[in-house]
Amino acid sequence: MNDDKGARPRAVAAQVLDAVLHRGRSLKAELAQALPALADVRDRALVEAICFAALRQQARADAALRAWVPRPLGKRDGALRALLHVGFAQLDPLGLPPHAAVDATVGAARVLGRAHQRGMVNALLRRAQREGLPAASADGAWPVWLRERLRADWPDDYDAIVAASALPAPMWLRVNRLHGSRDDYAARLREAGIEAAGDDALPDALRLDVPVAVAALPGFDSGDVSVQDGSAQAVVEALAYSPGAPAAGRRVLDACAAPGGKAAHLLERDPSLRLTALDVDPKRIERVRETFARLGVGADAVLRAADAADPDAWWDGVPFDAVLLDAPCSATGIVRRQPDVLLHRRAADLDALPTLQARLLDAAWRVLAPGGVLLYATCSILHAENTGQVDAFLARTADAVVEPLDDRFGRMSGAGRQRLPGERDMDGFFYARLRKH
Repeated sequence: MNDDKGARPRAVAAQVLDAVLHRGRSLKAELAQALPALADVRDRALVEAICFAALRQQARADAALRAWVPRPLGKRDGALRALLHVGFAQLDPLGLPPHAAVDATVGAARVLGRAHQRGMVNALLRRAQREGLPAASADGAWPVWLRERLRADWPDDYDAIVAASALPAPMWLRVNRLHGSRDDYAARLREAGIEAAGDDALPDALRLDVPVAVAALPGFDSGDVSVQDGSAQAVVEALAYSPGAPAAGRRVLDACAAPGGKAAHLLERDPSLRLTALDVDPKRIERVRETFARLGVGADAVLRAADAADPDAWWDGVPFDAVLLDAPCSATGIVRRQPDVLLHRRAADLDALPTLQARLLDAAWRVLAPGGVLLYATCSILHAENTGQVDAFLARTADAVVEPLDDRFGRMSGAGRQRLPGERDMDGFFYARLRKH
């Protein structure tokens, strides 16, 4: 690769986008593989910012290419198309200095082995600089079939949902109360020149409106703090909601635990909990183990690679006092954090999810002790996965009773609470608290 300082990170961003846009790869996975190869933390931050911006405005960039390129780009031009998205994103919305952005992106064409297309890249980026990218509707990134479902579920909130989902999200932190108080950590951030705000409903949370690199967070490596959205932190608040919070020493199951943030949060709040964490993927259970090790929790926790929907394969027959079921879902509430969700979801995939969620709910109920509490949560905003799922469970489960949550957890939605993307600066999330009689 050419060692041109500006061109190389643009080329890396184009390679990541090419894999995400054209080969169905996960943005998170591609960035995890690509970023460590960049020695300069500023280059890593630039690549990440470019990729997120490019995916959020994919519809505008594609409209520009349709209007400005006489002959449509073919399958062999995936890297070129990705590089043009990289260039457009730097001009708008990132607003980088145009001369440097254009020159570095043109240089990246050579790094990618496309020196013969530098003239085309230069011409298109100069045009974007002069004219701006064409306008596109806020929902242009959403597949038509998913737009229809979203509009049917949230007719009055549809525009706000798609607008919020296209915006960058703030950075939320969870302070490890075993290592110090939230106020003390906020003071450490101020000393480091980082401004943060608390939230009255989330006692361990701090919000950074301007995200920073994890390496800039004081004490991150030693487990003083984690990065976790406010809505995800509220899962533990809902499980601990009075009355009936898991008492000291109680058995708690996190049925779909990876990567371990919510399980770790439970143990930060009460290290005496006898916690079992499951995930169907052994590699993901290792991530839970790594999370616990960094935070200094879970030394006595049971971590197992197992299918929570099949208790006969893993359960010892001793009921749990509380179960957290953060169920696999469409992730439609976190599009602003994972914009590639809109590229990878298929209607058939979403149609299959409620069946899996129902299996997990029934299995979780089976292992729950009488009097125990099950918290069902998703990062979805679709009724079929949330209100519809819980209503169907209640209809077939005679000993299940709803314990209503208050408005700290969003708006009323059937038997639970729904927060929509961007509300209180948080991700979209659903919560339902059920007690076994």
